[in-house]
Amino acid sequence: MFGRLGRLVVHNPWKVIAAWLIAAVALIMFAPKLSDLTNQDQASFLPNKYESVQAQKLAEKAFPQSTEQTALLVFKRGDGKNLTGADKDKVKEISGKLGAAGVEHVSKVEAGDAKDKIALATAYIKGDQQDKFVNEALKELRDKAKPLVEGTDLKLGFTGGVAINVDNEDAFKKAEAIVGIVTIVLIIVLLLVIYRSPIAALLPVIMVALVSQVASPVIAIVGKATDLQVDQSLNTILIVVLFGIGTDYILFLLFRYRERLRAGDDKKQAMIVSVERVGEAIASAAGAVVIAFGAMLLATFGAFKSMGPGLAIAVIVMAVAALTLVPAVVSLVGPKVFWPSKTWQKQPKGTAFNKIGGVVGRKPLAVAVVSGVIMLAFAAGALNFKADYDQFGQLPGDTESAKSMKDMQLDFAAGTLNPTQVYLESKNGQPIDKGAAEQFARSLKDVEGIGDVNGAGGPDENSHVKVSDDRMSAEIAIVLKESPFANKALDTIDPLRDFVHEHQPDGTKAMVGGQTASFTDIRKATNRDLSVIFPVAGLLIALVLGLLLRSVVAPWYLMLAVVLGFIATIGATVFVFQTLMGNSGVMFMLPVMIYMFVVAIGTDYNILMVARLREEAKEGNEPRKAAALAVEHAGPSIAAAGVILAGTFASLMMAGIDMMTQMGFAVSVGICISAFVMSMFLVPSVTALIGHAAWWPGHADRAPGSVGPGGQDREPVLAGDR
Repeated sequence: MFGRLGRLVVHNPWKVIAAWLIAAVALIMFAPKLSDLTNQDQASFLPNKYESVQAQKLAEKAFPQSTEQTALLVFKRGDGKNLTGADKDKVKEISGKLGAAGVEHVSKVEAGDAKDKIALATAYIKGDQQDKFVNEALKELRDKAKPLVEGTDLKLGFTGGVAINVDNEDAFKKAEAIVGIVTIVLIIVLLLVIYRSPIAALLPVIMVALVSQVASPVIAIVGKATDLQVDQSLNTILIVVLFGIGTDYILFLLFRYRERLRAGDDKKQAMIVSVERVGEAIASAAGAVVIAFGAMLLATFGAFKSMGPGLAIAVIVMAVAALTLVPAVVSLVGPKVFWPSKTWQKQPKGTAFNKIGGVVGRKPLAVAVVSGVIMLAFAAGALNFKADYDQFGQLPGDTESAKSMKDMQLDFAAGTLNPTQVYLESKNGQPIDKGAAEQFARSLKDVEGIGDVNGAGGPDENSHVKVSDDRMSAEIAIVLKESPFANKALDTIDPLRDFVHEHQPDGTKAMVGGQTASFTDIRKATNRDLSVIFPVAGLLIALVLGLLLRSVVAPWYLMLAVVLGFIATIGATVFVFQTLMGNSGVMFMLPVMIYMFVVAIGTDYNILMVARLREEAKEGNEPRKAAALAVEHAGPSIAAAGVILAGTFASLMMAGIDMMTQMGFAVSVGICISAFVMSMFLVPSVTALIGHAAWWPGHADRAPGSVGPGGQDREPVLAGDR
């Protein structure tokens, strides 16, 4: 199959290139943009079965103003002294002027509490969190506030939901630009070192840039057709995935192409054989990655469900390009792709990988034990894993919303930033009993973790309850002692729910809503999703490996190695960010990110190594010799791909966003573990120890033409094997 594909592409290169260019131009001109599908609201990715979603729907119906987006205005004196009476009056004046400034979608700006050093006001903006005009309204409000504060003793900063989103949006745009530039520069530099050729260094960058112009619109088309919204981080991650995996696949092809040129093939035959021999490994590797990403469709949390298919589509497009567009271009350029270097003309002797392979072949037991112990040592750190849901942890500390949040906490509980709501809904057709609701609200102060039960406004300023116009619903605002997104705050929600369900007034149904409740439900959804996605994906990837290797033995120890690599990666990340840096936890999406990239790509490297090991065994080499030769020949491409991919993900650490820093560190470390510990040492040494039994029952390691059980001839030699 891949031999026929190679011949078709190599003999029709201009037609293949033209087809890609036409597709890219058409998609750029007519397809929707991926950015139009992005969503900043994590809570909107939850399904309806969760209580926070049900509470939100009740709020939208009964308390429309309560569901408006809000920004918190934090006032303080520039000299750091306590606020005076005149300062507090000025806060009310500025708030009134901002409310009357005519900013579109801003319904009002309302002065709130003022204490010793800090005074607060709240801006209400009509719209949903994902509506872009909400962020624009906040930016305009900021601009109009500046002249009102100038000439006074006050300083003003914005924080809260919308302000965080605006700073998030700006931070992610900067991150996307930084990551894109660093990734491209890094790939070019590393490829220059590997190939010593500007053409070979620039080829993957140009190819991937073209493929990205196809992949993003295709994802957008599928997303629009299926009404799929994607998390805001997808655009940045997509850059890394396409350049990382794309460069890997192109490297695998170019390394084999150079090997065939050294063997004496002409430029066209060398590429045909390269596609034939590497095509199966690339297709299988891409299939494993697509399965890993596609398994996320089983998730209940929509951010996972949407990100998985989006990345799977990108990998499919990249794999097709690696087997069609890249061979077409290289077959035209020929050996000049390696110009001016002449290393492609002869096989180097006594390389580092020759020596490494020799050690693996001679001492497989020692190599397996040492590499296994290294991975287990890293894995031990995973025992301390804690997930972090704090949105402020994603932002650089110098953003306005982060600074204003710290200022606010001088006088106010951290939960003031985003109160939690308890809703009462009449279930007997009778209006809400205001007295019973007030008594219920006061009882909430006894729940551990509750800082205060706010007055809800209205004619009675001492009221803790806001009743809807039809008197069939009530809202109670609660301020938690902890930051709304901290794990301690999330831990408060379930006991609070137990309390309100047990003590809800007769004839009513009580529900807990708000962002803290939403993230509590996100935590539940995430834990559930990980318990489903991992085993399903593992079984499907094992099936792909079984079909590729025609074995039921090898896939299991290969998957066990990948699982160990996954746990080792989490352990290393926990050790750095929780133990050394003192963070309360690591990003809650990190296990999924590690799963997507380390598990999937680690399987890629295993496939390439084992495919080469099988190929060497078919040449008649015994297991230990085959392992040594596999490391010698496949090691350079795996090492180069590992360094480039790890470096590509490490570029995320330049983004200035803690979430991206953790992701960049975790995935780059995981890739290094997969490439340099698992695939280079553990897998070939274990395969050498198991010997021919690793390929049972297909015995795909038998030399072509040899007679196996039952007297049947084995598969014939493929072109270019010798």
